[in-house]
Amino acid sequence: MPKELFGTDGIRGVPGTPPLDDATLYATGRSLGTYLKQTSPAAHVLIGMDTRESGPHIAALLAAGLANAGVSVDFAGIITTPGVACLVRQRGFQAGVVISASHNPFQDNGVKLFSSAGMKFPDAVEETLEEDIFQHRREPAPKSPPALVADETLDARYLDFLRSKVIAGAKLSSLRLVLDCANGAAYKLGPELFESLGAHVIAVGAGPDGRNINADCGSLHLEGLQKRVVAERAGLGIAFDGDADRAMFVCQSGRIVNGDGVLLAAARQLKSAGKLKGNRVVATSMSNLGLERVLAREGIELGRADVGDRYVLEEMLRSNNVLGGEQSGHVIFLDDSPAGDGLLTAVKIASLVSINGRLESLITGLKDYPQIIVNVKVKSKPPLESLPGVSRALAEAQSALGENGRVVLRYSGTEPLARVMVEAERDADVQRYSQSLADALRESIGA
Repeated sequence: MPKELFGTDGIRGVPGTPPLDDATLYATGRSLGTYLKQTSPAAHVLIGMDTRESGPHIAALLAAGLANAGVSVDFAGIITTPGVACLVRQRGFQAGVVISASHNPFQDNGVKLFSSAGMKFPDAVEETLEEDIFQHRREPAPKSPPALVADETLDARYLDFLRSKVIAGAKLSSLRLVLDCANGAAYKLGPELFESLGAHVIAVGAGPDGRNINADCGSLHLEGLQKRVVAERAGLGIAFDGDADRAMFVCQSGRIVNGDGVLLAAARQLKSAGKLKGNRVVATSMSNLGLERVLAREGIELGRADVGDRYVLEEMLRSNNVLGGEQSGHVIFLDDSPAGDGLLTAVKIASLVSINGRLESLITGLKDYPQIIVNVKVKSKPPLESLPGVSRALAEAQSALGENGRVVLRYSGTEPLARVMVEAERDADVQRYSQSLADALRESIGA
């Protein structure tokens, strides 16, 4: 059964309107609590949030719902999404809740749920929760739930975990870094982490005001970081998104390195250390063909999962692989954590740069094939194969490109969008077939 509330990354929406209205949020806390109490009578949940102005109210409503179910709550305050996942796993919480809409603008928010293992709940659990939420969402929520008080000691425990993941032989004291914290959850943790490791840190996007999260900064807006890295003669630039579960990088020269480049650099390091299980890396359908080919030349297989870090993780667990991620900067180092963690990724890449001197040297041989992603606003999301015009355009593109290109059509899990990705050796083919597919989607289901 398709889920109505939960997308690929939790529940998303505009605060004050369904599904982030007070009644649904209160019911979500209550339903989660009821579910946890079935197996853990003394269930204990950790709540954290990013810097959006709507976060404290949402946190208070969820906590009130959990309390109604007899579940106790700890509040971490502003902390990264993977920080909550880490602390849940380390500190024995039965679940974690993060209030964030990741890379979206401040007007949006969301609720992400983590199991006691620090992983997102499987689809079956989310379906069970949805059913219970729908049964109780008409019950009145408290008008003024008590505000939560943050436990400041939790940050320190998460930072201790991150500091322990510096790669052997690295000396970050020699590194000059520019950190773009997206005015989000890493605004304090990012600079504190790298300064404690001895790096010289220049922080930007580190002045959140509740409304400037991801605003012309962070992992989706790298132009400012590129200029600052070059101007400061920094050895590395790092950009996080609003909840810091992803990281993007900028070389000394200003060149951008996305998740594909991170996977290549990390795969090489793990293979050289004899730690790349199965000589296999898991990416998604969006990762560039250039990554697949450079890995193949080095005897490393690239497996592909559906888009979404939860699906990357599922494939890694199924195939016993230790490295996986997405082009957008979500990277999972499974020997360290089951969560994609931008700060952890940053520690790994900064370590490798300090050892090797330049990020460019870690990704030699990586050639990006021309690729474009076109977003088409849609009014509904029927199965794509049920749309004759789209099917014809897809068959034409796949036949023409053959083995020298790829086409991916999918719906966004969090927005009313269909995404068209076309990749080929020739840019003209990329432009032609991406437009023909986008036009077919607009004609069939365009909003």
